[in-house]
Amino acid sequence: MTEENLQSKLKNALRNDKIQLWTPPYTTENNEAGQKSLQELATRYTALLGFPADRVLDALEVLRVHALRRGRGNDVFRESGVAALELILPSDPRKVNKTYFNTKLDVTAQDAMKMICEKFGLQHIKLILSGKILNPEKRLDEQGVKHNSRVMVLKKSEPETQQRMLEEEQKKKSQDESVRRTQKGFQILSERDGSQDPETTPFLEIADQKGNPLEIPPAEKKALIVAMGFHEKGRALMKRKDYESALCHLLEADDSFSKCDSTLLDVVDNYGVLQLDIVWCYRKLVSLTSLNDARHRLKKAEDYFLKSYGEENKRLLQIKGNTGREEVLFLRLYLLQSLQAYLEGHDIYAAQQLQKVESLYQQLNLDPDKMMELMSLGYTEQEARLGLRACKGDTNAAALHISQRREEKEKMKQTEREKRMRRVEAITVLQQIGYSRKDAAVALHKAKGDLDRANMLSDSCVRGLFLLLFYRFSLQLVSLGFSREAVENALRRTRGDVQRASELLLDSGSSLSPEELSPSPPSSLSEEPSTSSESAGEFGSFLGDDAMDNDLVNEVLDDIPSHEEDYLDLTLEEECEFIVQMRSYLEKRNALQS
Repeated sequence: MTEENLQSKLKNALRNDKIQLWTPPYTTENNEAGQKSLQELATRYTALLGFPADRVLDALEVLRVHALRRGRGNDVFRESGVAALELILPSDPRKVNKTYFNTKLDVTAQDAMKMICEKFGLQHIKLILSGKILNPEKRLDEQGVKHNSRVMVLKKSEPETQQRMLEEEQKKKSQDESVRRTQKGFQILSERDGSQDPETTPFLEIADQKGNPLEIPPAEKKALIVAMGFHEKGRALMKRKDYESALCHLLEADDSFSKCDSTLLDVVDNYGVLQLDIVWCYRKLVSLTSLNDARHRLKKAEDYFLKSYGEENKRLLQIKGNTGREEVLFLRLYLLQSLQAYLEGHDIYAAQQLQKVESLYQQLNLDPDKMMELMSLGYTEQEARLGLRACKGDTNAAALHISQRREEKEKMKQTEREKRMRRVEAITVLQQIGYSRKDAAVALHKAKGDLDRANMLSDSCVRGLFLLLFYRFSLQLVSLGFSREAVENALRRTRGDVQRASELLLDSGSSLSPEELSPSPPSSLSEEPSTSSESAGEFGSFLGDDAMDNDLVNEVLDDIPSHEEDYLDLTLEEECEFIVQMRSYLEKRNALQS
C-alpha cells in the first residue's frame, strides 16, 4: 500500500510540474532511462515528499515504463485497432497484481476471457469494468470497454490436484447457478402480492425503518425486491468470507437498484449500504487501488446516508429515537475513505478520516461484561449488541429498549395474525357463495380486504353479487329461527327480498318445499365460477404451485436475516484489524518524513 501512496504523490507532482517521463531527458531515443536526469528528479522529489531517494527513483522508473507502454499501446491502437487493457488480478493478498492484455474490442467478452485464461493460466474468471460484470455474450466495445480500460479479473485459485480441479470447476458452476437461482427466486417473490395464504405461499413486504409496510407501486416493488434480494444474498456470502461470489451478487443488486425510482432510494439507506458492501469486497479482493469506481461508490454511500438520515442524523433520530446502531456504517465509510485517500496520496485527509474512525470505534466497541449481563437476562447476542449501541452503552436503557422493541414486533405480528384471520374468513365467505379459493384470494387482495368490493372485482360479479346478498340474507333469517333449507327456498322464491321472504316463511309456518319455488335465477347467475385459462394465466405464474418454484423461494428466504437490523450488527473485529493496518501505514509515512 505504501508504494501506491508514493506513486500517487509522484503522479500529482509530475502533473503539477508538467514533466513527461517518456520524453527526453528522462527517456533516451532507445527508450532507455535517462539515469542522470531521473536521479536529479528523484533527489528533488525526495526533499518534497519525504521518502528515501532510492524508493523515489524506483517509483519514477515504474511510472516511466508504464508511460512508455501506454504510448506504444496508443500507436498500435491507432494503426491496427488492437487495444491494450490493464488487468487487475487479485492473486496476492498483499498487493495488487497488474498486468496487460492486448485484444480487439469487437470480440465478445467470452472470447476475451478465453484468451486471458490461456495467457495467464487461469480456468474460470469474470471480468468487471467500472463495477459492472461484463456480459460474456456481448462485444467488449458494446459494454464500454475502451483502449487503456482498467478491468478487474475475478479468478479462482490454481487447483493443485485433479480433485481440487473438479472442486474448483464445481465452485464456479455453483457461483453462476447461485446468481441465476437467486434472481429467479426473488423474481418469484416479487410477483407474489400476498393474495395467497402466506403460510403456504410466502411473500415479501418492504417496510420502513420502524418495520411498518410501505405502499409501493407494483412495478417499483418488484424491482426493489429483486435488488434487495441480491443484496441480502451478497451479504450472506460476505459473512462466509466468499468475497468473489459476494461481489457478483452485490453488482447484480446494484444493477437492479438502477431500475428503481431514484426518489424512493433517496429515503432508504439500502442503496448506500450496498455501495459500502461493494467497496468492502473490493478491499478484501485487494482491488481498491485499481478501480476509480471505489471512490465514486463511497461518494454515493455518503450522499445517500445524508439523504436518508438527514443532516447530523436528525431525520434518523426523529424516526428511531437514536442513532447509535447506524454509526457502524459511518465507521466503515470513514475507514474506506481513509484508505482511498491514502492510496491516492492524500495523507492529511486519510489521517483526518482515520481519526473519526478511531473516535467512533471507542464509542461502538462494547464492554464484554455489559454484553454478558444482557445475555444473562435472556436477550440474544445480536439484541444485546444493537441495544447497547442504541443506548450509548447504558445497560438498563438497553434492556428497556430491547423489551420495547420486542413488544413492538409482537404487536405487528399480532396485527398481521388478525389481518390474516380476517382474510381467511372473507375467503371462506366468497368460497361459500361459489368462488374458487384462488379467485377469491386474488379478488380480495385487489380489493384490499373489502369483501363487497372483492366480490364486485370478480369476473362473475353479477352472479357473485346475487349470491353474496343471498348468503348474507339467509344468515339473517336463519338467526331468527327458520331452517336453512326453508330460508334458502324463500329467498329464491322472492328473488332475495328479505322482507317478502320473511312474510312468506311466517305465512307458510316456517316451511317451504322446493316444489313451491318460482324459477331459479337466470342461467347466467347459476353457472359455475369462471376457471378460464386466461384467469389461470394471469395469476398462475406466481401462485407457487410448482415445486421447483417453492424450492427456489425457500432457498433465497434462508439468506434473509430474521432481524431487520442485521446489516447494522457488526462485531467490528475486521474493522479493528483494518484500523491497526491504516495506523501502521500512516505512522510509517510519518517516520519516513522525520
